[in-house]
Amino acid sequence: MTEPTGPLKGLRVFDLTRVLAGPTCVQMLADLGADVIKIERPGAGDDTRGFAPPVMPGTQESAYFVGVNRNKQSVTLDIGQKDGQEIALKLIAQCDILVENFKVGALAKYGLGYEQLHAKFPRLIYCSITGFGQTGPYAPRPGYDSLIQAMGGVMSLTGEPDGLPQKVGVPVGDLFAGLYGCIGILAALRHRDLTGQGQQIDIGMLDTSVAWLANQGMNYLATNENPARLGNQHPNIAPYQVFPTKDGHIVLSVANDPTFKRFCEAFSLTHLLEDSRFVTNADRVRNRQLVTDTLTPVMMQNTTTWWVERLEALKIGCGPINKLSEVFADPHVVARNMVLEMAHGSGQTVKVIANPVKLSETPADYRLPPPLLGEHTDAVLAERLGLDAAALVALREKKVI
Repeated sequence: MTEPTGPLKGLRVFDLTRVLAGPTCVQMLADLGADVIKIERPGAGDDTRGFAPPVMPGTQESAYFVGVNRNKQSVTLDIGQKDGQEIALKLIAQCDILVENFKVGALAKYGLGYEQLHAKFPRLIYCSITGFGQTGPYAPRPGYDSLIQAMGGVMSLTGEPDGLPQKVGVPVGDLFAGLYGCIGILAALRHRDLTGQGQQIDIGMLDTSVAWLANQGMNYLATNENPARLGNQHPNIAPYQVFPTKDGHIVLSVANDPTFKRFCEAFSLTHLLEDSRFVTNADRVRNRQLVTDTLTPVMMQNTTTWWVERLEALKIGCGPINKLSEVFADPHVVARNMVLEMAHGSGQTVKVIANPVKLSETPADYRLPPPLLGEHTDAVLAERLGLDAAALVALREKKVI
């Protein structure tokens, strides 16, 4: 498939992002139909092209890069050179959206800062994703996911009570920033449709990390007390945690009192319903260690599969703790088509994780595989700017492209 079919069909994106937060944002736009030109450094490209091993089988492309760069055309362009800046401006003139994750103020020296471009292209939507946003005392600092997880508080909440603070096993700081950026862009598009006016979206990874502290952040605001690390337990619900079983582990999620009553009645634990320490969720949260100590030997009597079958029949939340091999083989994940294969420029087929947004009328489409470095440079510059072969050769000799 080469023509977009998604709801953002007809929109053009000038992509000046690299690594993860920005590319995540832009891939979402691309999956939903936007036409994306990904600008990369000649001879080097996006940093994540070198984040290997592993590489995708039969290619030289890192799995990291392939994961967030489909549906994009790769154009190598040196925006540090005057000729490169002129080409960038001509391409931007044809675009609706620019997304960048340079350090604050860095693009201004190339004539590509927000104020400079807004004066030339007032309809342009300009999304900046940085570690700390465009303002504030930390704005000049570089931002990295683990740093943001630490400063944003989630590491203080993650890990065993007597263990070290832990970061989440995937770079959630980057991913959330990218998704919030996409939300901001879509809102700005609606505003532009109504007014004809573009604007800047200022996404700071620390801001977004504070925003998704969610119930734990609200627990602090309500009490002025720092929440303790609880391992795999829930701060507001019990039992809602990992338990050992006869052959492994299971997550048990008892979200309310009627469910706890059903659980106790099904597994000969009705005596707990007469114990004031277990009667309500608030009681169980106050006595969480007792709840854990009481239910652990019960859960260890049977296998994970045994528990899952019976708890599901009772409509009680539960689930195994899957390794990734089990996740991608899970019949539900398979039925939801969460892995797809794309023909890659290397001649190989690569597997990628599908877009999870299921739209009934305008679903995400998968037109272009993650590109080879500069794969589309000549085609884009010829088609969009009318450059002929001689002009492309000249630019290449000057290392502009």
